[in-house]
Amino acid sequence: MQSVLRNLEEALKPRRQMRITPLRFKPFMPGVAWGDIMEPRPLGGRFRAIRRIVSAVIWTLIAIPIQCVLMLLPSQAKISFGCFYHRVLCWLIGLRVQVVGKVSDEPATLFLPNHSSWLDILVLGSVLRASFVSKSEVGQWPVIGFVAKLGRTVFVSRRRTSTVLREADTMRERLQTGDSLILFAEGTSNDGTRVLPFRSAFLAAAVDAKAVQPVSLVYDRLGGLPACRRDRPLFAWYGDMDIASHFWRITRRSGARATVLLHEVADPASLPDRKLLTAAVNDVVAAGAAQLRQNRPGTPLFLNAPR
Repeated sequence: MQSVLRNLEEALKPRRQMRITPLRFKPFMPGVAWGDIMEPRPLGGRFRAIRRIVSAVIWTLIAIPIQCVLMLLPSQAKISFGCFYHRVLCWLIGLRVQVVGKVSDEPATLFLPNHSSWLDILVLGSVLRASFVSKSEVGQWPVIGFVAKLGRTVFVSRRRTSTVLREADTMRERLQTGDSLILFAEGTSNDGTRVLPFRSAFLAAAVDAKAVQPVSLVYDRLGGLPACRRDRPLFAWYGDMDIASHFWRITRRSGARATVLLHEVADPASLPDRKLLTAAVNDVVAAGAAQLRQNRPGTPLFLNAPR
């Protein structure tokens, strides 16, 4: 009987693990930075990324001397070629662009889109015949800064100081000569799930614009399927993300699409108060972006003064 009880106790004890040391999985490549982008996946994604990156670099090297020559000419060819360059670049990296609405044909138009990624430059540059307003640090980046200068970018400090107001004079001069500008009035990028409040200090030059057009931009397709909240950080570029690894992740994916919703053009003189204009544009851009994030058909909205 005692022997039976001893066996019963032994039977109730958990079996001894065959492996004493726990399993430890090592990353495919060493380093924390590579963990997200170099984990084991089908090789097709890597081959696709390499092909797209090489194609984008070759196209940029071809386009730089062409734009350098066009910059010396007084014609509008440099603006048209800039659109063509961005359009081809979007195609090379596998990003399809859908446009809803009509682009303002007024000279000296101030386009006011939301901002979530450096990809916004490529997407909006392929649709709008305008120059970008960017933070001054971009002009110091290697290669990218040179390309931005060839695109006649206006560089500002994006700080809440009197410097912003002084730099607005440069924007006014460009608008007075008939150039259209693209201004990210949020002042920074975000995770793509919302639109940050627009900063009225950036709209100091709006009084010199002939027209103002709010623009909502959302990346709404990935793998040919509707993008959900989980997918948006893949497109978004914010915080301390580096552009190299982010570019690699984007080029590995297929079936990506960005939708540009162009709202109705408004006369800035209808809202002479800068803060009211900023709030009205912010409301329209946020409402349009919400439509696209919910995978609903985008509808161009009118700019109305907030109550």
